[in-house]
Amino acid sequence: MAGAVLSRDAGSRSPVAAPHLSLAIVSAATALALIVFTVPLTTLGPTAEALALGPGAEAWLLSAMPLGAATGLLGSAALGDDHGRTLVFLWGLGVMAAASVIGALAPSGLVIIAARVGQGLGGAAVMACGLGLVGRLYPEGRARATATGVWAAGLGAGVATGPILAALATDLGGWPAAYWGTAILSLALLLAGRGLLPPAEARRPQPADRLGTILLMAGLAMLMSALTEMRFGLASPTVVGLLGGGAAALAAFVFVELRHPRPILDLSLFRGAAFCAATWAAFASGAGILALMTMVPTLLMRAMGASALSAAIIMTAWSATSIVTALGARWVPEALTPRRLMIGALLACALAQMLLFGVSAERAALLLPGLFLAGAANGILNAALGRQAVATVPPDRSAMGSGANNTARYLGSAIGITLGAILMAHGSETGGIAGLLDGWNAIVLITTGFSVLGALVVGIARNGTRPIATQERP
Repeated sequence: MAGAVLSRDAGSRSPVAAPHLSLAIVSAATALALIVFTVPLTTLGPTAEALALGPGAEAWLLSAMPLGAATGLLGSAALGDDHGRTLVFLWGLGVMAAASVIGALAPSGLVIIAARVGQGLGGAAVMACGLGLVGRLYPEGRARATATGVWAAGLGAGVATGPILAALATDLGGWPAAYWGTAILSLALLLAGRGLLPPAEARRPQPADRLGTILLMAGLAMLMSALTEMRFGLASPTVVGLLGGGAAALAAFVFVELRHPRPILDLSLFRGAAFCAATWAAFASGAGILALMTMVPTLLMRAMGASALSAAIIMTAWSATSIVTALGARWVPEALTPRRLMIGALLACALAQMLLFGVSAERAALLLPGLFLAGAANGILNAALGRQAVATVPPDRSAMGSGANNTARYLGSAIGITLGAILMAHGSETGGIAGLLDGWNAIVLITTGFSVLGALVVGIARNGTRPIATQERP
């Protein structure tokens, strides 16, 4: 295996032996970040009942972690590039552990939503710097394709095991048990990472882009709030104010990034078709297949009467399949470039999503063909995105490339999940199970549209195979 070869971590004087140990830690932490992401999928009911959460708060509970991740990924990537990926990666695990403890002790909906945002911020550091570490430890070519396939399998493993572990923990110790479990796992990986990960790169600290980070977080938070409040009407003053404020904050973010000496997002990267294609494909993945799969447990439990554990087990038709195909991506012929894989996988995701349209409350088994196809396509897509995220940026910006890619994915998922939660909750309130199923069909069509649009954009980027990493940074 490529991990048996000695590698040198840039900026460090000591060689890094057995990179496969670092890959194991990074992949396990990536899986944990996705476990944290999935905790509410099978604990939403007990949590909402215990903390008296309404439909709006439930939507926030589902989307708070991806929102925190989306707002923290670019800042974490910049910190990793400037202060050392290992250091920021370990800090991310610490933040995730602390936020999990706060979530377990939360006395109200506001506190647990804040804790979920904190978990997202910690997960952001893990995701951005973890994939950046993989990109530095493994050279371009087959070795990197294998390593990013293992990393992508970590994504699938987290999604596969998260709902099951959360359901089992809830049965044993109530809804806080899942949060205690993620806190313990975060601390265990933090201790293992301190001993096994390569030393932090010796770098000269650069001016921190604090204002850019704040503006990005504020802009995305206001836009997400506007989506949540839209259930009360598109023209309400609150929605209009939040949309305007969010747009203004994001415009200010672009203004700051264009002038900051060390921005959290180098906007010149968008001059490259490969970077644009990978970023949009990640957004389409989040707003498309990931958002829809997130809503499947709600469909199973509230419309089909499945238990939390049964819903989690049915979900493995998607998540476990994605692990297999992500690992198998290493054997994909070289002629199938990451661009072609992204197009094919997004179109396959769209087909899988349409197979889930029009399901009935009595036939849960009819979901399985769509779930299996979605898992197969999603595994290939994750592997291709992981490879492109670090291949389309200069070597010293690999964490930024990973951060931008995962920001797009989590932003897309936050938007898709919020829309799905609102549509299904509104349908349930107005029409019971029939209304919930109508809401489900609406979100199937919306998320399928994101997948198809993603494939079209990647297809248009015809020079998307040219690696930006070989170019000088402006």
